Amino acid sequence: MDDTLVVLVETVLQTLAAGILVGFLYGLMCVGLGMIFGVMRVINFAQGDFMMLGMYVAIVAAGMLAGTNPYVMVVISALLAGVAIFVAGYLVQSLLLSRATGTLATGGGDGHYTQLVLTLGLALVLQNAALIIFGSTPRTIASPLASQAWELSFANVYIFLNQGRVLAAGFAILVSAALFIFVTRTSLGRALRAASDNPTAALYVGVRVENAYRIAFALGTAITAIAGALLAVSYTAQPFIGLEFVIVMYAGVVLGGMGSILGAFWGGMTIGVVQQLSTLLLPTQLQNTTIFVVFLAILLLRPEGFFGRSAERT
Repeated sequence: MDDTLVVLVETVLQTLAAGILVGFLYGLMCVGLGMIFGVMRVINFAQGDFMMLGMYVAIVAAGMLAGTNPYVMVVISALLAGVAIFVAGYLVQSLLLSRATGTLATGGGDGHYTQLVLTLGLALVLQNAALIIFGSTPRTIASPLASQAWELSFANVYIFLNQGRVLAAGFAILVSAALFIFVTRTSLGRALRAASDNPTAALYVGVRVENAYRIAFALGTAITAIAGALLAVSYTAQPFIGLEFVIVMYAGVVLGGMGSILGAFWGGMTIGVVQQLSTLLLPTQLQNTTIFVVFLAILLLRPEGFFGRSAERT
């Protein structure tokens, strides 16, 4: 194979591999947000900041686990971040959001206005609290996986897969699959879907809708926090990083179809792949521009998103 062609193939495949690995993490982030909107119809502008908190919790946990197996350290840190943010999300919904939205998630405009103001204010509080506690210096999980890679080769073409990103992508797939099974196969998952479909009817058949909302919000924030914890292996955390990623999350959720967990995952995957492939032709600064060009193009062709309403409850 000609050397120029080899270099071109290597560059394209390397970029595509990076896009797929990043896309799995984006997909997990979007699943968390999709869980909240699908069940509660809450527009949560603080979702990116819960992800940021997950990054910091994982960084602190990884520091406490220093010296252990790096794979175990990353997985345990991510799980601890998920547990911590689950508790925080449960308290936020119980003490704040439930007072703004009421027991039932109706489509009234007044409730949505209150949600917007409340979650935006919560985002500002979380950002400044993180700034006070952790400072403005970017931090990341100190793991050798971030600088190690597996080598794949065929026909004189070499591709390098970062071990930290591969571990993060694999764990993101497991968490997404576990959530899908939970929502579709368990009694509590069916209760969440009932509360999403028709909260008034769900109340009549004995579903504790208010509790379902608490669990949905806590679970959605926890899943996004796990994604943030996995991202911290190869990406630096700082208090205002949430704004950068909440835009990606909403784009992914809309692309997949509002309310669809499976669609949110594939929407996030699409954004990750497009973002990375755009670097082949455009400077890094225009990555997000490319995302929204593709985003608008897809919505023009399919306004209901990839999965539309037919997959809304999955």
